[in-house]
Amino acid sequence: MKVALKVLTMFGMMFCLASSAALYASSELDGRIHEAKLVLSEIMVSPDQSIPEERLYKCKAIAIYPNLLNGGFIFGALFGKGVVLAKDDKTGQWGPVAFSTIGGGSWGLQIGGQMTDLIFVVMNERGMNGLLASKFTMGADASVAAGPVGRNSQAATDLSLQAGILSYSRSRGLFGGLALDGSVVTQDNNSNSIYYGKSVTSSDILMRNAVQVQPSSKELVDSLNEYTTHWAKRVGK
Repeated sequence: MKVALKVLTMFGMMFCLASSAALYASSELDGRIHEAKLVLSEIMVSPDQSIPEERLYKCKAIAIYPNLLNGGFIFGALFGKGVVLAKDDKTGQWGPVAFSTIGGGSWGLQIGGQMTDLIFVVMNERGMNGLLASKFTMGADASVAAGPVGRNSQAATDLSLQAGILSYSRSRGLFGGLALDGSVVTQDNNSNSIYYGKSVTSSDILMRNAVQVQPSSKELVDSLNEYTTHWAKRVGK
């Protein structure tokens, strides 16, 4: 009897620990989505310095990495966790979030450390295919260019044709530059499965309509839909 009680107690403790870990993981993912929404809102608040709404209307997907950790002395390193959303080509509406990480090292003139908010606007099929790969290397698997800002995005036309991905960043702290070439983006399918409560990949989420928009990501999706339709209404689309 004592042995049975010990076994039951042990299993009870393991269940409680597993439940606590799952709740923590789910809360962390909700927080990641909320931070992504804040980053997008703060970047878009100034019409003359924001991501052009035309780019959001014409792009295929967006990846948002809040609080990317970036630092080094000659040798540099960066790491961050973020979310990716794709836009339906037919309806123009944004879909549910998938989770992603970015990391890498660099060599060059750099010193110090900073927290950086990073956004990728994916403009074409090559950029989208790269982003959905198990591991996607910036600058090797697709071209990445610094995106133009402001209402007048005419200068972005050539960039969209040449670069699969446009990048936007906002830094806090002292650093000599943000080097992205060689950085690796990895789809976080473990987080995808935790968030949606079933085994699901980023490709399933972004390309196959395998899940629905969850309540904790609805605010982010609604914001993207609003920014996207602004430009369409202005030009009578």
